[in-house]
Amino acid sequence: MDDKDRQIVRTLQRNGRMTNQDLAAEVNLSPSPCLRRLKNLEAAGAIRGYSVDVDSKAYGLPVNAFVRVSLERHTEDAVQQFENRIRAIDEVLECYVMTGLSDYLLRVVVADLDHYETFVRKRLHPVGGIGSIDTSFVYGTVKKTGVFPVID
Repeated sequence: MDDKDRQIVRTLQRNGRMTNQDLAAEVNLSPSPCLRRLKNLEAAGAIRGYSVDVDSKAYGLPVNAFVRVSLERHTEDAVQQFENRIRAIDEVLECYVMTGLSDYLLRVVVADLDHYETFVRKRLHPVGGIGSIDTSFVYGTVKKTGVFPVID
């Protein structure tokens, strides 16, 4: 990926709905080469898709939590079972494998604290193999962006 490709990606991260004409003008290319680069980025998997950024509070899920999970065992089967089950839980928007004190970091959205309790008791605990759960609730957001920094 060269600098022009990165410029295309950053521009689309800011506005994924822009037309190819507008994108080409923004990145100083004519429309045909711009579209060719865009198709190449998509074919290579650098651009995996297009989505909409929805306000979770407006959607009805105002409670955001970061949940650190440690497993009891780290066998291949235990890890695979945990990861497969987590993928199927709708409240879990993101799941990262981590270094440090916890094995996983989950980003979870729910309607309220009662729903969070239900999530833990009825969705997370039944996954099995969990040694510990530690939750931090978000009460404010300082910065949230989907736009990558410029690479020098």
